[in-house]
Amino acid sequence: MKTFSIPYYTSSLELHVDEKNLKAELNSRTDTYDAGKSEADLVRDALANPIGTPRLSELAKGKDKIVLVTSDHTRAVPSKLTLPILLEEIRSGNPDADITILIATGLHRATTEEEQRRMFGDNIVDNEKIVVNKAFEDDDFERVCELPSGAELWVNKLALHCDLLVTEGFIEPHFFAGFSGGRKSILPGICNAVTVNENHSYKAIASPYSTTGVLEHNPIHEDMVYAARAVNVQFIMNVALNAEKKVIAAFAGDLEQAHEKGVEFVRGLAQCPSVEGDIVITSNGGYPLDQNLYQSPKAVATAEACCREGGVIIMCASCCDGMGGTHFEKLIVKGTVDEIDDYLSKIPPKETIPEMWCAQIFARILKKHKVILVTTYLDHELVRKANMIPASSPDEALEMAYEIMGRDAEVVVIPDGVAVLAVKE
Repeated sequence: MKTFSIPYYTSSLELHVDEKNLKAELNSRTDTYDAGKSEADLVRDALANPIGTPRLSELAKGKDKIVLVTSDHTRAVPSKLTLPILLEEIRSGNPDADITILIATGLHRATTEEEQRRMFGDNIVDNEKIVVNKAFEDDDFERVCELPSGAELWVNKLALHCDLLVTEGFIEPHFFAGFSGGRKSILPGICNAVTVNENHSYKAIASPYSTTGVLEHNPIHEDMVYAARAVNVQFIMNVALNAEKKVIAAFAGDLEQAHEKGVEFVRGLAQCPSVEGDIVITSNGGYPLDQNLYQSPKAVATAEACCREGGVIIMCASCCDGMGGTHFEKLIVKGTVDEIDDYLSKIPPKETIPEMWCAQIFARILKKHKVILVTTYLDHELVRKANMIPASSPDEALEMAYEIMGRDAEVVVIPDGVAVLAVKE
């Protein structure tokens, strides 16, 4: 019997798998990577040696209004570490700069002050100017242009009326944008609901190129890059993280060049050949990524790449914050999987419903696989209404899966499905 530690909320859950059933364990090599430097040194070195741009301190000279875009409470960006260093770098070139920290929420709920204090630290919350992007407040946005897809680009006015626009984020495999980080700070980060919805339309999500690890010909990625260039992002700072959310690499400089270097690094550690199994067990990497069901298809999509058609996916996600979206919740319980997908497929891009992309991806996966959701926070009856099977522990879920697939079923374990890029060869 082999014991696995599966990330769950702020801790982990134990999973026990009989050796005779265990076909493979897939992990990102980020967990064993040794950067040889402290987290702070990695960030400072990246800022001292930017890719494709002058130093941020140089860019800040003579600039009055500077906007620094950072991620919200659903992302693991180590801003408590990175923001003070970024602010120090800006002020070393321009001590009198008027700096606004703009929290990129996309369509997520507003980040609370308590969450800001946890993310940034008391010093930044008490002494810096912080604004939370609110995608549904139309007066906060201005139209910029039309994107390659035909969608309209509406961006937070603060980013459009500043002298220097800087973003920070982190890079990991992303299940429809290819990779996170870089341009995603702008779209969806600080765009309004109209722009985000169309970028996440049924048509865009359904593209064969809108998938994990793919950037070339990816229509969602192409719109995102165009948007970030259109608003003149002059400098980014992105990090790569291990399973403990520790910085193992940092990349700073040009929007595309620095992001490409980061993607190359992450791909080198995260990508591995997919191994097919009857039962695939994974997690969304624990808190904050597993705080609601809305965030959880990231790892389910990784498991999908390793699960035989008709097989079972076990997803461990606390869902401590519930379903995670009122529109998503209404859609995912709207009917059978086929009924949900049929309904969504008929919605034109410009009429995209907020959060429908999440229901669309779940429907795609649920058409081919049964999904058992391990959660001790989300009401189990609600899980059933969402066309999934509830369980309270990984071992209970595995026993359910054996009942479906048979006692000889082959099991693949992906402890952190967000960190792994499983590619079919």
